Amino acid sequence: MLALLEVDMAEVDRVIRTRLHSDVALVRQVSEYIIQSGGKRLRPALVVLAANALGYEGALHHEMAAVVEFIHTATLLHDDVVDASDLRRGRDTANALFGNATSVLVGDFLYSRAFQMMVSANNMRVMEVLSDATNIIAEGEVLQLMNCNDPDIDEAAYLRVIRYKTAQLFEAAGRLGAIVNGAPREVEDALGSYGMHLGTAFQIIDDVLDYSGTTDLIGKNVGDDLAEGKPTLPLLFAMKHGTPEEAEIIRSAIREGDASNFQSILGIVQRTGALKHAQSQAQTESDLAQAALASIPGSQYKDALLELSAFAVNREF
Repeated sequence: MLALLEVDMAEVDRVIRTRLHSDVALVRQVSEYIIQSGGKRLRPALVVLAANALGYEGALHHEMAAVVEFIHTATLLHDDVVDASDLRRGRDTANALFGNATSVLVGDFLYSRAFQMMVSANNMRVMEVLSDATNIIAEGEVLQLMNCNDPDIDEAAYLRVIRYKTAQLFEAAGRLGAIVNGAPREVEDALGSYGMHLGTAFQIIDDVLDYSGTTDLIGKNVGDDLAEGKPTLPLLFAMKHGTPEEAEIIRSAIREGDASNFQSILGIVQRTGALKHAQSQAQTESDLAQAALASIPGSQYKDALLELSAFAVNREF
């Protein structure tokens, strides 16, 4: 898949570098630090793959891929401030390096630059999809904040946050690939559904890796979710299927945002089969993503989309 995307993603990177330009030196410095800090670039890759799977031959998909990456990066800047995170992608977060105020304001710059680029596409459907997505993502951020330190939420509430906060931008990326092609709405809906299920699977595995990964591989501190009081799927399942005493240990950690008992809680999560349950949920979402592509004609790009949905579940970082 990487070889297939090499030329397109190099062009997306060129667009990103060009569009990052600002006369304000600090804006350039922080933006370039974040953009160049790595990351999987799954969302812009999804725009490119979806467009190419439908035979697109223009250049607008590169611009739209860059827009999606800017929106994603802006959310990361704001997320790290809200979560008081100090490590992302194996590097210091921007807020740890430049301060909270700078991170928030540069995140605002990236959002506004993304909207400038949306307007330049001169396509009302592009504006509709991306403005709706940006609004829903913000709602997801607030929902997650409301759920923090609350051990009484259920899986439905957990999944709602994922759909809003993470999967929405994946869905928008899939839709953009159809929109730049002028594809019928049913094709757009199919690629949007693929993106939504892909994003859901991706985030569930992200939450699994907080209890099964390593800091070096996942690029953030293992146990961060617990320290932030986030009631993720592995914890919800472990509370439901552990002993009352085990459930209370987890409930207390979520309420207090306390990771000091991380090793004990990790043992409970493993003993109850919580990680396997979450991985099974992610696999279901991956299967739904693949099924959504049934109407998309066969090609090497469709094969790459199928491969991407498998990667979302089987990755270790």
